[in-house]
Amino acid sequence: MIEDNLVLPFETGDMVFHILNRANQRARIFEHPGNYDAFERVVGRTLEWVPMRILSYCVMPSHWHFILWPQRDGDLQAFMHRLTTTHVRRWHLHRHTVGAGHLYQGTFTSFPVESDEHLLTVCRYVERNPVRAGLVDRAESWAWGSARVRLLKPPQPRPFDLAAWPIAVPDDWEQFVNAPLTDAELEACRLSVTRGRPFGGPIWQAHTARQLSLEATLRPRGRPRRTPPAE
Repeated sequence: MIEDNLVLPFETGDMVFHILNRANQRARIFEHPGNYDAFERVVGRTLEWVPMRILSYCVMPSHWHFILWPQRDGDLQAFMHRLTTTHVRRWHLHRHTVGAGHLYQGTFTSFPVESDEHLLTVCRYVERNPVRAGLVDRAESWAWGSARVRLLKPPQPRPFDLAAWPIAVPDDWEQFVNAPLTDAELEACRLSVTRGRPFGGPIWQAHTARQLSLEATLRPRGRPRRTPPAE
């Protein structure tokens, strides 16, 4: 079965988005280097059909992150549709498990990111993922992520290239990406992942939430407190 991870509650061209998807029941998707390499080839083939600016990415054993910068309305949905369905189909064919069930949890998680220091924080969050998971000591040591491509510039041909960012990459990116995020930065990133909340400054966040009908992501969860009767 090929799941349809297509439904986005919004779509706006020329805005940066963080995209995340996990395996169903958090199972392991990528078991050896060939699995990761095959997924990156699928990304490269997808780009031939749907051009997309990939700013940062990281492919982990049970999930993956992308920071994408679409040029037109509809590009993000089309890119994710082709990437996900192609990968799921090939994954099942390779394992002779076609019809066995869903590979991914469901519709991928996404949220828009302001193109300022907030974008640096999210890219750092994505590229440091293997370090936080204890898989490597440094972000650029992970073979299937943009930190390695950006910092080490491996000479072998790659299935796809990274796009230029809408802001300048700091000259000290190697030190910056390898420095741990603060608790506040981690909490803010994880809250946006969990709720689909726009990640940016308060004014931009509120404006973007209205523009994309995401106001609910800014509201506190839970029932509102009852106001005691006046005495």
